[in-house]
Amino acid sequence: MSDATPATGLATASPNPVSRLWQRTSRIDPRYLIAGLVTLVLVVAQLRYHMFGGYTRLVLALGVCMATEAALSWFDRGRVVNLQSAYISGISLTLLTKPQGGALWPFVIGGFLAISSKYVLRYREQHLWNPTNFAISALLLAAPSKVAVLSHQFGNDLVTNLVIWTFGLIIAKRVGVLHITLTYLASFLVLNGLRALALGQPLFPELAPVTGPMYQLFVFFMITDPRTVVKGRRKQMIVAALIALTETVFRLLSDRGVPMPIAFSADPALLSLAIVGPIAKWLDLRRTPARAGTPS
Repeated sequence: MSDATPATGLATASPNPVSRLWQRTSRIDPRYLIAGLVTLVLVVAQLRYHMFGGYTRLVLALGVCMATEAALSWFDRGRVVNLQSAYISGISLTLLTKPQGGALWPFVIGGFLAISSKYVLRYREQHLWNPTNFAISALLLAAPSKVAVLSHQFGNDLVTNLVIWTFGLIIAKRVGVLHITLTYLASFLVLNGLRALALGQPLFPELAPVTGPMYQLFVFFMITDPRTVVKGRRKQMIVAALIALTETVFRLLSDRGVPMPIAFSADPALLSLAIVGPIAKWLDLRRTPARAGTPS
């Protein structure tokens, strides 16, 4: 009996600190992890580059998003829901939206569009668009001369990229959407590499944007939105590749001077997600048997 004690002790040995931390994060609501990452991006952006253009923009975007979420959820469900999604949308709008001059209206209208789209543009009680993606795409289409999207303001430097990509990939893995991010990145690199070769352009300048701030927010917060992605790992990867393919087509059309709205040239990635993502989600929901009591 004396020999059994050491064996039992070895069998029940506690995991190392890294393993314990990983196990604890598995019990955290994925929305908290995503909110933490977008907050990290916000802090890095402001501390290193002071890129807000004034804290009024942040207050407006957050205030409108959270107030709209609270009001519409109370009206629709009879209670105020968790405001984490509104928080993420507000910060993302602040980071991505770059209006002409000191205009503040894009943050007010953008915040309202982002959250209200969740309650209006639905199928089988699920929203089809990522809220921030819908709002920014709508602003770009409606007012292309007044609204632009974050491009180079982070400076695309090594330290910033290393911090954001490290935490982004870890959190994507924990949330279970890393395969979506990696599929899109691989598709982007291959397709835009082929595009550069076809056009006789240098390869690396065409691939470099994917390390920039807009794409960081895109691959970690929009394309991986748990509420708007299709069900099933394989289908999620196919949709991610289709979004990259659509983006490449828009870039090629722009290269050839094909007439189209400015928004498709200004930010083909956001517009590709705004088109492909909702269609894929609608088809996925349509093929899934409706739950009892759920409107079809």
